[in-house]
Amino acid sequence: MRHLKATTFLIAAALAAPALAQQEGGRLDIVVQPEPPGLMLGLVQNGPTQLVSGDIYEGLLRYNTDLEPQPGLAESWEISEDGLTYTFKLHDGVTWHDGEPFTSADVVFSADVFLRETHARLRSSLAYVDSIEAPDDRTVVFNLKEPFGPFINAFEVGTMPIVPKHIYEGTDYATNEMNATPIGTGPFKFDEWVKGSHIHLVKNEDYYIDGLPHLDEIFYRVIPDAAARAVAFETGEVDVLPGGSVENWDVPRLTEMDGVCSTGKGWEFFAPHAWMWLNNREGPTADQKFRQAIMYALDREFVKDVVWNGFGTVATGPISSKTNFYSDDVTIYDHNPEKAKALLEEMGYDGEPVRVLPLPYGETWQRWAEAVRQNLSEVGINVEIDSTDVAGWNEKTSQWDYDMAFTYLYQYGDPALGVSRNYVASQISKGSPWNNVEGYENPELDEKWEAAATMVKPEDREAAYAEIQKEIVDDVPVAWLLELEFPTIYRCEVKNLVTTAIGVNDGPRDAWIEE
Repeated sequence: MRHLKATTFLIAAALAAPALAQQEGGRLDIVVQPEPPGLMLGLVQNGPTQLVSGDIYEGLLRYNTDLEPQPGLAESWEISEDGLTYTFKLHDGVTWHDGEPFTSADVVFSADVFLRETHARLRSSLAYVDSIEAPDDRTVVFNLKEPFGPFINAFEVGTMPIVPKHIYEGTDYATNEMNATPIGTGPFKFDEWVKGSHIHLVKNEDYYIDGLPHLDEIFYRVIPDAAARAVAFETGEVDVLPGGSVENWDVPRLTEMDGVCSTGKGWEFFAPHAWMWLNNREGPTADQKFRQAIMYALDREFVKDVVWNGFGTVATGPISSKTNFYSDDVTIYDHNPEKAKALLEEMGYDGEPVRVLPLPYGETWQRWAEAVRQNLSEVGINVEIDSTDVAGWNEKTSQWDYDMAFTYLYQYGDPALGVSRNYVASQISKGSPWNNVEGYENPELDEKWEAAATMVKPEDREAAYAEIQKEIVDDVPVAWLLELEFPTIYRCEVKNLVTTAIGVNDGPRDAWIEE
């Protein structure tokens, strides 16, 4: 393999595998699919953006695969006994990629100003924050209005990316020219983006953790065709296929190759949950009976086994079985076309067409849309597929220009962080595809979501979320599909690639190549 090279030899550090020595230098080629719509992580939270920009930006904390907090930009932290004060001590000697010093003022600006405006998911956590203070350059204090147990999980790079105050303060964030050349504190610096070809990151020689990163450079390779991505891995042109970057039917062949490793780890924090947004505002999808009919019409077991090659679990509701406080004590929507037809007749469905917007992430998603059209057609629903690219998908969903739209979102280990944002009325905000896009409004459930988030005892939260799941599954605000599984495929020479609960998104910091 032409680029798996290491130039220097060092004694193994704690992160290396036993009996192996870390080696410095080398280049890693990683597939990014599809090409990100942007790299400014505070503005864009698409999966491809998080994959690349998790090396450029950083959060205060990282999380291991057991979802336990680890140092990030913060070297230590304390939570007061009453659960109202979170104090973070920042690493000393951190600089932005342009050489400006990083201080607590950047954290206050990011969390209290920038991200409150731009980050729909984080806003639900920041609603519990009364104030954020910086008593000195290396200390940040978050003062909460009331205890919020999941708050300690809100500091990873995709949830709370720290952005440079000196670049964004007083500007129009969306049009700031530096969005095209992102500046972070991370282990790798942005070098160039050749649209349609690659994104090139280079080692941050001034990174504040001694000995990191080990790699000299990373090329995120844009290869639009799924078959070509598989071939690029087979021929050694790329070294890493992040989860979801090749079609599911190619996974068995690739993982059986000599010198190839794979892992399902690195998705613990995300627990990706797939569904279709159903427009609750207008058209047939605004009718609860129509939404229930959709659920009965869908053959989700077939999709899991045939379209996803078994990589997934049929979802029972809004909370993944891999996320805290999951309950299966809900109405189960098995594949029952006759029940779907009865519901459609009961509501008086007149054949009005509904538009299905596939997720433009490859052939698997297009096949999934075709399977949905087939299922719905069988019960008499008139379906039109409205395909677009990633930018178009973002625009259509954020402007509510759809009837049914595929998506998958991350759950972040707790319903209060990654789930409730999709269903509470306070998160209905035009312009974002990562909040309550469907327009579901249920004031009684809103109160229950809020109460569950602030309960102190885990058993009380468990009971509250069980009740929420039971009620919301009957409303069907969205059509829940699958809990997705995404194996990461890589060359075995690549070591320490997945060390956290967000996997390849921040793994290159610790990765090294064995020659």
